[in-house]
Amino acid sequence: MKILFDQGTPIPLSTSNSHLPIHHYKAAGGVVVHNQKVLVLYRPQRQEVRLPKGHIEAGEQPAEAALREVKEESGYQHLKILSDLGQQTVAFDHNDEHIVRTEYYFLMGLVAEGQTGGEGQFEPIWLSWEAALKEMTFDSEQEWIRRAKQAMNQEMNW
Repeated sequence: MKILFDQGTPIPLSTSNSHLPIHHYKAAGGVVVHNQKVLVLYRPQRQEVRLPKGHIEAGEQPAEAALREVKEESGYQHLKILSDLGQQTVAFDHNDEHIVRTEYYFLMGLVAEGQTGGEGQFEPIWLSWEAALKEMTFDSEQEWIRRAKQAMNQEMNW
């Protein structure tokens, strides 16, 4: 996976994938924190550890989509957005397409414990900051955890 842009600043990228059809879409997700732990999703079928995120639906704002997707995937319903962590665009090949995805992430807090539902393909796990960084399958998601920790540290210093 390659990061194309970070906060709108271009980063050089190889164009070797130009032979594949290009599919653009937007996604939103969150770094959920509670009691100094980070919520990650383990996806056993793919052996992935990732952050919750998903497609932004038509007419939906990134923050709305992020809350909806985190609730749907993790089963945690009582969430609050604490901070906007920014956006980045990533590119990768999947199912004979070159995917270009703009991602929006938010720092979220768990307002009340307890889960209802959640997507069966994911197992929600709470990890320390360090373990969450280490276990992330995708480098681009490690960056969101770093930004979330920085935002938490800045908030605590106010």
